[in-house]
This record gives sequence, structure tokens and C-alpha cells, in this order.
Amino acid sequence: MTGLSTHVLDAVTGAPAVGMSVVLQDAAGTELASGVTNADGRIPEVNGEPLVAGIHHLVFDTGSWFADHSITAFYPEIDICFEVADPDRHYHVPVLLSPFAYSTYRGS
Repeated sequence: MTGLSTHVLDAVTGAPAVGMSVVLQDAAGTELASGVTNADGRIPEVNGEPLVAGIHHLVFDTGSWFADHSITAFYPEIDICFEVADPDRHYHVPVLLSPFAYSTYRGS
């Protein structure tokens, strides 16, 4: 399996962050793909093809998601910059989200 997936969890409620828009960009800021988190807070396949080696950005529209849920928050977006070293691998970028903090890690 190659490509990119993501998962967003609302760390305050423990529930999936359903309906969050996410954009994949290359290092120059060109949009490569986009999607919206599903009922499980996931986008199982952000892009349909293997990523090319290099720097990428996964940008989460947290501002709109918080506004849609009437939540005052500090981060209008989360831009996770990551490097693809092996295009033959699958990359998973999960996010734990709260109004005033977030964390991420390289998932499996």
C-alpha cells in the first residue's frame, strides 16, 4: 500500500473530527489532492497515487471546523510539513486536536 492517509480526533470529546477539510500540497504550495474527513474522522486515501519523494504539506482547515461547532479556538489551520523519503511506503499522518493545542506523529 502506498499513498497517504490521515485521521483527526477531537481530543476534548474523544470523538472523530467529522467533516474537516484537508489539502495536500507540494513544497511550492501547489495543491495535489484534497478531501474531507469521514464519519470516523479519517481520509483513508488522500491521494490516489504514490507520493513523490520530497517535502509535502498536509493542511487541515481547523478554523472552519471549530466555527461549525461553535468552538473558540487558537489555530485557524494546521500545516504539517513532512518529508517522503520512500515513495513505495504508505504514510499516515494523524492529528489529535483541541481548541488550544494539537499533536501529530507518523502513524502506520
